[in-house]
Amino acid sequence: MMACMTDRLELIDAHCHLCHGRLRQQLAAVLDRARAAGVTRMICAAGTVAESKAALALARQHGHVWCTAGVHPHEAKDAGEDDLAAIERLAADPRNVAVGEIGLDYHYDFSPRDDQRRVFAEQLQLAKRLGKPIVVHTREAFDETMAILRETGVDTARVVFHCCTEGAANVRRALDVGAAVSFSGIVTFKNTGPLREAAALVPDERLLIETDAPFCSPEPLRKVRTNEPAHVAHVAACLAAVRKTTPEALARTTAANAVRLFGLSEASGLG
Repeated sequence: MMACMTDRLELIDAHCHLCHGRLRQQLAAVLDRARAAGVTRMICAAGTVAESKAALALARQHGHVWCTAGVHPHEAKDAGEDDLAAIERLAADPRNVAVGEIGLDYHYDFSPRDDQRRVFAEQLQLAKRLGKPIVVHTREAFDETMAILRETGVDTARVVFHCCTEGAANVRRALDVGAAVSFSGIVTFKNTGPLREAAALVPDERLLIETDAPFCSPEPLRKVRTNEPAHVAHVAACLAAVRKTTPEALARTTAANAVRLFGLSEASGLG
C-alpha cells in the first residue's frame, strides 16, 4: 500500500524527533524507509538542550536532515540561563533552521505555567535575535500563546504551529497573523472532523505536513507504536482528500512551503 501511494510523491517531513530513542536505535533503517516512501528531506525537532545537540550532530551527518533547537514547555521548569544560552548557540548553526519546539502546554502542566511562559518568551526573543523561524507547541493554551507572540513582537509570518489540533476559529486566528500551520497523523484519526475542517481553511502557501515521529502514528497505522517519517505519506493522502486535490499536488505544495519557510537547500547526501 505504501509503495503505490508514494511512487510519485516527493515529501518533506517538517517535524520529526529522529533523536528519540525509539528512532535513533534504528536510524539507518528509518532513513532508508523514508527514502523509499519519497521523503526527500526532514527536520529533526528538539525539546531539550541534549536533544538539540543530538539533532544538530545528526543534521551535520546527513545532508537531507536539518534540525531545530529549543526547550519544550514540559521541560521549562528545569531551564536556566545556561540552558537558554546553549539553545541560542545551537540555533545559530547553519544546519539549524528554527527555534523550537517551544510554547505552552496546559494539558499536562508538567512545568509550572509561570515557568512555561517565561521560557517561551525568552526563546522567542532569542529567535528574534537570530532571525530564525519559530516552531510552536500549544495545547489548551492558545489564547496565552497568541498573547505572548504578540507581546514579544516576533515576526509571526515566520511562526509554524506544529502538530495542529485546534479548531477552525483558532486556526483562523493563526492565519490572521500570517503564521503557517502543520498537520500530523492526528488529522487522519476518526472523529476528527473539526480538525479536518480547520485544515481545509489553510491557504496552500501556509500548509505543512509532519509526522511528529515517533508519536502520532496516522491511520491506517495508528496501532503502530513508533511513528516514522515514511508515514508522512498518509498525512499527505488524508489532507489531499480533505482539500480536494491530489497527494502529488499536496506533496509539491507542502515541500515548497517547507523549503521557503525554513530556508532548506536541495536534498543532498541521501544516506
